[in-house]
Amino acid sequence: MTVNNRAADESGTFTIGGDLKVNRLGYGAMQLTGPGIWGEPRDPEKAVRVLQRAVELGVNFIDTADSYGPFIADKYIRQALHPYRDGLIIATKVGLTRSGPNDWRPVGRPEYLRQQTELNLRNLGLETIDLLQLHRIDPKVPLAEQLGELTLLQQEGKIRHIGLSEVSVEQLEEASQYAKIVSVQNLYNLSQRTAEPVLEYAESHNLAFIPWFPLATGALAKEGGKLDTLSKRLGAKPSQLALAWLLKRSKVTLPIPGTSSVAHLEENIEAAGITLSDADFTELSNLI
Repeated sequence: MTVNNRAADESGTFTIGGDLKVNRLGYGAMQLTGPGIWGEPRDPEKAVRVLQRAVELGVNFIDTADSYGPFIADKYIRQALHPYRDGLIIATKVGLTRSGPNDWRPVGRPEYLRQQTELNLRNLGLETIDLLQLHRIDPKVPLAEQLGELTLLQQEGKIRHIGLSEVSVEQLEEASQYAKIVSVQNLYNLSQRTAEPVLEYAESHNLAFIPWFPLATGALAKEGGKLDTLSKRLGAKPSQLALAWLLKRSKVTLPIPGTSSVAHLEENIEAAGITLSDADFTELSNLI
């Protein structure tokens, strides 16, 4: 496969928080870890190459989290890309702990959020985290305390902007009382659109909407399925159409497809050059 360098440029741009201008098609680092998002990847050299190739292709928005590994994704981001080129935004998350493969537990105690922010800074080799997102709201800790600590870190210059992950509109509205929120990261894709109200809120407030699990096409993409049939007609892979649909759905969407394969990465980034007609977009939207 031959992919034009700077292919991600074709996805258009969005400015997070008024000052972080990024190409809208980014990269999610979760798959740079071992099975169950735990431990080292099977092929560390491939993890480094995927990250380097993503930046070569114009990706300048990389999403990670302290709990990926834990800290394994951070390790490879630093190894592959540090010192970071100007304009490369590393967004990370705190507030979701790991005690083993596929085991996720929210912890929002202020002292824990501070500790993990400091560890993110150290492991990524940053002086300031451009975008730090609360990975999950901890129901055992008042939201004002969780966001209050992140605001203190912001005032200290350790965080530039604050975002949220997996929240409702009501939680977004409450959070806005305690901090300036610039992004929201929720599960959303062609097959799963329960976060539609949150996306609409993000649109109306000009927040970055970062859909995670953007390639969950499932049965739609199976041979003979609706998406498979449409992809053959349009001359694109089902995964590429799923990304193109997200990009067209709203100007605030920043899809972050993740992969540990250079070939899959290049295939994903090629989706930035696919322009769906209104009719194609409607047909895709009506697949479910």
